[in-house]
Amino acid sequence: MFSKSKIHEPGPKAAQDSDKAKGPETSPIPARPAGDFTPSMPRTKPAASVLSSDLTVTGNIKTTGDIQVEGVVEGDIRAHLLTVGETATIRGEIIADDVVVNGRVVGRVRGLKVRLTSTARVEGDIIHKTIAIESGAHFEGSVQRQDDPLQSGQATPKLAPPAAPGTESDA
Repeated sequence: MFSKSKIHEPGPKAAQDSDKAKGPETSPIPARPAGDFTPSMPRTKPAASVLSSDLTVTGNIKTTGDIQVEGVVEGDIRAHLLTVGETATIRGEIIADDVVVNGRVVGRVRGLKVRLTSTARVEGDIIHKTIAIESGAHFEGSVQRQDDPLQSGQATPKLAPPAAPGTESDA
């Protein structure tokens, strides 16, 4: 019923009591160094961009995200993850970290991971770090493994064959 007033008590308890009076929404937050920023909400990966089956794109497409093509693209595509749908046709170069081909590609494919499913039809060269070709996939072209297939330059230069004896001059 009656309680002793804490106003006259010495020490830091008075500051704690004033914090309690403010309510739970102003509870103390542990101090962090200025460089240690963490967002309040975890970052979510944005949804893949989808080009529907009734869409025809003439021109190049470039994104740092994921893209799924179901329609026709006449141009080059650069993306993080590219999924070529079963109804899709791409005429141009593909450069992506991950490439999954379910449809038709006419042109060069460059990717760290390239996967041709059983419904894939590829006419062109594939430059990859890892590749998987399922049974039933149609592929016409050459396959070349590179450690960094995303480089826009041509294939890594090969070592020249050793010179025949007597063709080098020693000065």
